Amino acid sequence: VQLQASGGGLVQAGGSLRLSCAASGRTFSSYAMGWFRQGPGKEREFVAAIDQIGGYTTYSGSVKGRFTISRDNAKNTGYLQMNSLKPEDTAVYYCALRSVISSRLDYKYWGQGTEVTVSS
Repeated sequence: VQLQASGGGLVQAGGSLRLSCAASGRTFSSYAMGWFRQGPGKEREFVAAIDQIGGYTTYSGSVKGRFTISRDNAKNTGYLQMNSLKPEDTAVYYCALRSVISSRLDYKYWGQGTEVTVSS
């Protein structure tokens, strides 16, 4: 499975962005999907995850209530809607797939990352 993340960019604080994660192949719906991020000088951290059918989601405390993860299995694509962005959300965002939903970093497949910069 190959993943292509897109949708990053420069946005002012308080703005919104929607990230997309397009998966190749026909097995996207077999995997839980997660979003992670790595800010400048920081370790990669969990942001959000969704199960295979979109019936269960989980978020990190720092984004809960502002970000929404979703997926469209018919399009082999996952999304991360980011609202009320803050400068501390600045990071490279990665999507990843795993057989079981988790906030851990041990996902099997990773995308290349898309950069998000939030200006104050």
